[in-house]
Amino acid sequence: MDVQVQFYALAREVAGSGVTGTGRAPKLLGVETDLTLADGSTLHVYDTGGSGKLTVFWHHGTPNTGAPPKPLFAAADRLGIRWVSYDRPGYGTSTPRPGRDMASAATYVTAVADALDIAEFAVMGHSSGGPHTLATAALLPDRVLAAVSVSGLAPFDADGLDWFAGMAPGSEGSLRAAAKGRAAKEAYEAEFDPETFTPSDHAALDGPWSWFGEIVPPAIAAGPAPLIDDDLANVGPWGFDPADVTAPVLLVHGEADRMVPASHSAWLAGRIPAAELWLRPGDGHISALNHAEAALDWLSKQAG
Repeated sequence: MDVQVQFYALAREVAGSGVTGTGRAPKLLGVETDLTLADGSTLHVYDTGGSGKLTVFWHHGTPNTGAPPKPLFAAADRLGIRWVSYDRPGYGTSTPRPGRDMASAATYVTAVADALDIAEFAVMGHSSGGPHTLATAALLPDRVLAAVSVSGLAPFDADGLDWFAGMAPGSEGSLRAAAKGRAAKEAYEAEFDPETFTPSDHAALDGPWSWFGEIVPPAIAAGPAPLIDDDLANVGPWGFDPADVTAPVLLVHGEADRMVPASHSAWLAGRIPAAELWLRPGDGHISALNHAEAALDWLSKQAG
């Protein structure tokens, strides 16, 4: 079993699950629907609705469904934020698209925003959702007002970055397998090392971010194919240059992150013209999300 699947199985246990045997995430306030795209494929879309002052597109991590981040709902209500998101291809009822890259996020966001008649919006993502967030900002400069990436990756070919340095063995092994291609990634197996995560990560999973226990089981219910597609996109050509992002960007990263080291966000901060970097001592890949409410405040101010 892939190390990421094993971790999120742990997250499910910590959360006490509560997910039914249907393999679907619990219903959220708002609307879920299957949007038919121009090519006939399907994209599963979430919309918390309302007439919020600001729409924020959420880009999910791996392997997650695209359900908006429930732990941030109270902050979103306070700020007048409407969440919109989607399951990336292969997750849930979204049609698989092997070979998709990070740049494809801009195409999907455009389709959803047009269908919902949303002209401008902000974007936010966690982990592998970070590069999808930056892709949306880079490729839709006339529509994206501001962006937040939490615990996100840098491009695999980032000049001057030792991409694997500081990764836990399981995370490194999984991504090195992806770098060898689909067959190697499909064959990859590893035991999950709990030390990949900091004590603060485990505390976050035992607290508000136990929400991962709701969004992971339906993401892996049909097997590892979309996770594999995500990791191949992580190590493949992204289809855009982060330097092309012109909107204000906030990069949030735990300095103790061993799944995606903080050096990734530090590299991005030096590449993106209007980037701000928040490094958080003692935090890891999950507990960095404890600063997501403050990041949402930042996003609201920048987009306002």
